[in-house]
Amino acid sequence: MKIVLTCEHGGNEVPEHLQHLFSSKKQILHTHKGLDLGALDLYNQLIPLADFSISSTTSRLLIELNRSLHHKNLFSEFSKTLSTSEKKELINSYYLVYRNKVEDSIRNYIKEGYEVLHISVHCFTPILNFIERNCDIGLLYDSSNINEKEFSHEFRKNILQQNSLLNVRYNYPYLGKMDGFTTYLRKQFQCNYIGIEIEVNQKYTLENKMDPAICEVLYSALER
Repeated sequence: MKIVLTCEHGGNEVPEHLQHLFSSKKQILHTHKGLDLGALDLYNQLIPLADFSISSTTSRLLIELNRSLHHKNLFSEFSKTLSTSEKKELINSYYLVYRNKVEDSIRNYIKEGYEVLHISVHCFTPILNFIERNCDIGLLYDSSNINEKEFSHEFRKNILQQNSLLNVRYNYPYLGKMDGFTTYLRKQFQCNYIGIEIEVNQKYTLENKMDPAICEVLYSALER
């Protein structure tokens, strides 16, 4: 098995020539809307376990790497005002460059006879629309996929062996089969591919750094 590690929302960078899009609301880039707070730090801690790893530090408010090209939220309220040619440039320079690298690495591993475990690292805001989300770590997968289901159950068991007080939930706060990168990749690789999204509550982050104890728990659980 080969482990592919990705982080789609690792930063809040915006190219200089497009910073005017956020001139009136620059602060939003530093919130959970602009990036997954703590995700890049967790991703960096897990890199030693990966055979292939890649992260993006471009803000999701510029272009959403975890959505399909046809999705209505591919471009945010800030970037949807761009011209067709400007949007095409973002797709070619950021979206396709990133996603093609991941897809190519998976395809090459499978051609070589390996099974691929893809871990996509994300974090979620503790409160959304005034509703508290009751979860510490979410494991997102396709519940109809036996291999993903079995892996997620084993992964959860390993996490709880490290810390039994953690609230680890399946397909929460999002469904693993909703529009996303892993959902797309499952369609491209119907055999020998397991796509799991890790969602960690941002209450465990401080100044964009993940709680070291959470990093250690997830590292040990994945290593097993």
